[in-house]
Amino acid sequence: MKNEKDLIARSGNSCELCKSTSNLTVYEVPTNNEEGILICAKCTSQLNKKEELDSTHWACLNEAMWSEIPAVQVVSWRLLNRLKDQSWAADALDMMYFDDDTMAWAKSTGDHENDGSVELHKDSNGMVLQDGDTVVLTKSLDVKGSTLNAKLGTVVKNIRLVTDNTEQIEGKIEGQTIVILTKYLRKG
Repeated sequence: MKNEKDLIARSGNSCELCKSTSNLTVYEVPTNNEEGILICAKCTSQLNKKEELDSTHWACLNEAMWSEIPAVQVVSWRLLNRLKDQSWAADALDMMYFDDDTMAWAKSTGDHENDGSVELHKDSNGMVLQDGDTVVLTKSLDVKGSTLNAKLGTVVKNIRLVTDNTEQIEGKIEGQTIVILTKYLRKG
């Protein structure tokens, strides 16, 4: 992969997708560790499904998809597929053409088969939860394998999100780390 200095020079020190100049980082395009692109924090969080897709932000793909850089083309194609329910994105996809190797790279993650929805940890009121948040229990809970009973209104500080299950968080109650279902808590 090119180093960050090369990517900065290539991109003119701006996001290779949306042209933003703030909070730039190197994004390694999945399944091809030799290729990376320079992108901003907003593009990174939406690309990594840490934030809902903002279709107005991604209108920039109408320009980025024509980049001469294959990695930028591949990322643009993947994002356009997530947004294909938008007519402008479907039109843009119809205009894109890749050689067989580039198309295989673009499809290699299988991301194009998914919709653009993002699974986030949300409390019982629909508020998005983050690592380190404080939450309050909305129901008394018996902790399996323990005599501990977590009472309604118990405050749980500094939670950790369970990475592979958006319906669960981890937190400490009375010194014991337990898993709590997000439907039984609200952000404090």
